[in-house]
Amino acid sequence: MLVASGAACSPEPSHGGTAAPLRASTAPLPDTTFGALVARLSEPGGYFDTDNLISNESSYLHPMGALERSGLRGGAYLGVGPDQNFSYMAALRPEIAFLVDIRRDNLIQHLLFKALFGMARNRLEYLALLYARPLPDDLAAWDERPLPELIAWIDEHPAGPQDGAAVRARVAEQVRSFGVPLDGESLATLDRFQREFITSGLDLRFRSYGRRPRFFYPTHRDLLLERDLDGAPASYLVEERDFQWLKALQEENRVIPVVGNLAGRQALRAIGAEVRRLGLEITAFYTSNVEFYLWSDGSFVDFAETMATLPLAEDGLLIRSYFGGGGIDDPVLNPVAGYYSVQLLQPFRAFAEAARDGGFRGYRDLVTRSALTLESSAPR
Repeated sequence: MLVASGAACSPEPSHGGTAAPLRASTAPLPDTTFGALVARLSEPGGYFDTDNLISNESSYLHPMGALERSGLRGGAYLGVGPDQNFSYMAALRPEIAFLVDIRRDNLIQHLLFKALFGMARNRLEYLALLYARPLPDDLAAWDERPLPELIAWIDEHPAGPQDGAAVRARVAEQVRSFGVPLDGESLATLDRFQREFITSGLDLRFRSYGRRPRFFYPTHRDLLLERDLDGAPASYLVEERDFQWLKALQEENRVIPVVGNLAGRQALRAIGAEVRRLGLEITAFYTSNVEFYLWSDGSFVDFAETMATLPLAEDGLLIRSYFGGGGIDDPVLNPVAGYYSVQLLQPFRAFAEAARDGGFRGYRDLVTRSALTLESSAPR
């Protein structure tokens, strides 16, 4: 449970509850406006040494129970990286989401996801399109089937060459309709990403360039079937109602991929200005472990200065990932047994207060300062 002070709690039902899904109220954006907004908010792309098609954070769902109980809902969501964001968004029900990453490839991948959400009628068709698998004759009957059965269908039905080519062509046509300027290189990257999902299937793993694969990197199957610290399945594909809510958000052009460096002077500040223009506040910001790299290259102070300009909700939260905590005499940083990453929650106001009062003493101080403790029955 969430035991530190600083976050309000409410008895909102978890993903397994029966309450009707919250619906965002911000007006849908026309495709031309969506494309123009992506271009206006983005800055020139940069380099990071991974394709990052999926996360390497096996612990990414551990704070889900705490997020559900925090009472945070609505507003604007910010996040980095690929589809792990969708699980946080499904829990928080933002009115709009901005997914910002230094790699232009991440923008292209989110256009792929956007196309799939628009094309898919339910969770199984989404997975079938992503992996170019055939569909059952009774697709609608799968709406309420548990996720492990959907995963089993994908595993048991290999993609044929014609299936893959047909899906790739449909997706490319859909992506070109979004109004985002894409050159030949971008379209080639889109096709390469699709081929990797289709070829690897649910065994796809996180991959780095110039670094050896680590044995603890999860597969996409592992990530989708992961559980929160309370032992509940919690990914965005567990419940059909969560998928349908995300599908609506995508179709209404309210999931905005942006190219930007978190320590840059353009993208993040432009997102803040857009959120303010909409009359919203940022309720959650998932930074993964990007701050580790910002701290390492000396640009963290620029990120902290930009954070001070953003319209942050008083009770909003930073969601972080931390690697390398095993053996540290610190219950916040020691991972759950069997995991090699730790998820951390920090109130925006704690970050802001520390930044105003002289800053942080180091990266470890940054991620542990006023961090909310996530407790469960699992041994650490």
